[in-house]
Amino acid sequence: MHEAGQRRVMAFDFGTRRIGIAVGQEMLGRGEPLTMIAARDGTPDWAQLEKLLREWRPDLVVVGLPLNMDDSENEMCLRARKFGKRLHGRFHVTVEMVDERLTSYQAKGEVMAAGGSRNYGRDGIDDRAAVLILETWFNQ
Repeated sequence: MHEAGQRRVMAFDFGTRRIGIAVGQEMLGRGEPLTMIAARDGTPDWAQLEKLLREWRPDLVVVGLPLNMDDSENEMCLRARKFGKRLHGRFHVTVEMVDERLTSYQAKGEVMAAGGSRNYGRDGIDDRAAVLILETWFNQ
């Protein structure tokens, strides 16, 4: 476990078909895309997640919470919270939820500006969104 300010943080952009993942150091205040894993109706390959968590050993995990613009919650918020609770329950990691309302739109804009989604595939948007979720947490 690292001291506050030096923690390694892993971020998840939860989706029903894909989950984008990013990592970063709190001290640097920025994230790097790590990978994108497939999900079946929101259920990831838990063994694959366990391998990533064991390899990166984050001090904290953040999960994007896709609130509505009026701050109300929707079904995806409930599913993202459930995913966060499962991460905590299975792997005993500290989990924080982060407002991610605009990250997917911002990620898509960045991917398009860099040459379009055909150069990235959907993965580029999902793991980029995870980076933005992580950087949102760093900036709070």
